[in-house]
Amino acid sequence: MARWLLARVMNTHAGAFGLVTVVVLLIVAIAAPLVALHDPNAIAPIDRLQPPSLAHIFGTDHLGRDLYSRVVYGTRVAIGVSIVVMSISLSVGVLLGIGAAYAPRALDQLVLSIFDIINAFPSIILALALVAVLGAGLGNLILLVSVVFIPQFGRVARAQTLSIRNSLFFEAEKVLGTQPWRILLHHVLPNIIGPIFVLASMNIPVVITIEAGLSFLGVGVRPPLASWGNLLHDGYTYLDQSPWPAITSGLALMLATLGFTLLGEALRDAIDPKLRRER
Repeated sequence: MARWLLARVMNTHAGAFGLVTVVVLLIVAIAAPLVALHDPNAIAPIDRLQPPSLAHIFGTDHLGRDLYSRVVYGTRVAIGVSIVVMSISLSVGVLLGIGAAYAPRALDQLVLSIFDIINAFPSIILALALVAVLGAGLGNLILLVSVVFIPQFGRVARAQTLSIRNSLFFEAEKVLGTQPWRILLHHVLPNIIGPIFVLASMNIPVVITIEAGLSFLGVGVRPPLASWGNLLHDGYTYLDQSPWPAITSGLALMLATLGFTLLGEALRDAIDPKLRRER
């Protein structure tokens, strides 16, 4: 199954580009200490706002720190935050969605109402409101962004579970006396996990942009920890003196969001070819 899915993704130029980009970003994030050329937090005021050179291939920021190394470590933050957020949102959302599908109607409607309340706010606005209540920081950022995406996974899991519960094989399993937990593990989860993972892959670039936006506003990842949002903020502040901090962090953010978006679309088309034909 995995080999077939990989072949379908690599069959298109967009899917191949997205997959290669994501793999490279993951390698950079995992091997950041090996890929970086300098200490990302090493300050050298004498070298502040330098253009790209052999010593600093992306230039330096306003404190003389190596931009290439900070972009590399910013990749680790962006990928790490997005994976943790998607893991939390997916796990909690699937549990709530399946639970709502099996729960009495009143409890089901209560869960859906909570989902609707969360979805009623734009993602960045809701995240900012929650940050104002709980405070800034990496831990709070992960928790708050996770809350934003739980309803999406919950609704998909609930809809898929209800569809499976109305199928003939589900009724046959119940008639045969199969335990509910066996039905859940062997029939419900395998049938809903595909759309759930496609949704997760397409939401990763959204998480990356939200994290960068909150860090840009100063309520996300706190300095001196490198983040693409922090780099963009510094680049914007000193744009009249050097464009390189804004250019390098902006290109990294653009490449990551483009790669994950194209990979998500390729996975969606591979799992449901009907969507590709319709487009």
